[in-house]
Amino acid sequence: MGTAVTRRGLLALGAGLASAGALSACSSPLASGLAGTQPNTADVIFWNLFTGGDGANMTLMEDAFRREHRGTSVEATILTWGNPYYTKLALATASRTPPDVAITHLSRLPLLAASGLLEPVEDTGVGELGVTEDRFTPAAWRKATVDGTVYAVPLDTHPFVLYYNVDMAKKAGLLNAAGDGLKPMAGKAAFTDALRAMKEATGRYGAVMATTADPSTAWRCFSMVYSGLAGPMVADSGTEVAVDDDAMRESFAFLQGLTGPGLMPGNVTGSGANALFATGKAGFLFDGEWQIPSYREVKGLRFNVVPFPALLGDKPVAYADSHALVFPHNPRRSDGRTATAARFVKGLLDHSDIWAHGGHVPAWLPTQRSKAFLDQSPQRNYVRAAFDARYDPSAWYTGAGSDFQTTVGATVIEALAGRLRPGAAVAAVRADLRRFTTARPPVTMK
Repeated sequence: MGTAVTRRGLLALGAGLASAGALSACSSPLASGLAGTQPNTADVIFWNLFTGGDGANMTLMEDAFRREHRGTSVEATILTWGNPYYTKLALATASRTPPDVAITHLSRLPLLAASGLLEPVEDTGVGELGVTEDRFTPAAWRKATVDGTVYAVPLDTHPFVLYYNVDMAKKAGLLNAAGDGLKPMAGKAAFTDALRAMKEATGRYGAVMATTADPSTAWRCFSMVYSGLAGPMVADSGTEVAVDDDAMRESFAFLQGLTGPGLMPGNVTGSGANALFATGKAGFLFDGEWQIPSYREVKGLRFNVVPFPALLGDKPVAYADSHALVFPHNPRRSDGRTATAARFVKGLLDHSDIWAHGGHVPAWLPTQRSKAFLDQSPQRNYVRAAFDARYDPSAWYTGAGSDFQTTVGATVIEALAGRLRPGAAVAAVRADLRRFTTARPPVTMK
């Protein structure tokens, strides 16, 4: 698990981390690193993949650390989101010129850890700074653990959540007595009735979710529904299909029971879904919490965000992923430099109330329980989803931006549009999964 990657293994790993991909411009930080020329141009070199609002919030957190640690320099490099980022991180680490700290999605952690690319957290000194298991959301800490070793420090949980138009919910009679939340609607029947009430209130749709050309969103939604009834779809580090056919058939039938009668559209683009919710033509929106900043800019839209209720199972389930901080393996990194990197990680955790402005739930419990976070609405309303989180199944091919999400999500889209009956959709997902479970992994997964 902690052994260095051979050149042959490096090439295989690159193929596993990206479906395509030569390195971009030779003037990039990675290119100089591969040539062995990347200098330690700052006390902490930090790689991340954040742009837009998240990028701005991360910059504020970096600046807060700089103010509190005068004389400690931080050089942050932003790389392209998704497969290109993970490929560059793997190549730079294998060439012994990695950053000191990097961002990862926890859904991507199993392959990075199995490849020997990460330092165990216990070897970095963050524990001496109070960064310990009891101070994190349990689900995120468990996902940061691979084969009994913790390889990442969770920064957040970003769940798939339920948005609702407050005015339409009031018109539909769905608000609680205080008017600050929804009436209970757990279970398939109650949830479907709520969508019917919203459809009547809006005159168009009860709910909306991006489907067309958005397989990742379709995957998140389906995974959440299915996970209420059954465990991961693949087992043994992704080498075996573990689908519960009855649970999957019921999950597809439930979702088709929403799209078929027109309670929500079966075909709609991301921009179309945004427009329907923003203009009050759909009362509910199924999406990630990272969309909150965009909807805040819609004039006249009053909305709230809550976790999904239990749908097909007895307990609520939230599909989620987490951003986390890792220490890429570097035998050349001095103890002093590692200590500085550990202080940087602790500093980001301490200022993760800033990070929460993007919609994310802090994984660091001192922040999650702080006034600075609890004053944030609607973020405080769906903290429970972080504790009910279900991540992508553990395998080398799963995770944020993966071909796995794209492929299985595309099958879900076909079912939502009514082009596949539930039984046929189950067979199609099984075929999708066989494609991945029978592929040769780039590294040995335990």
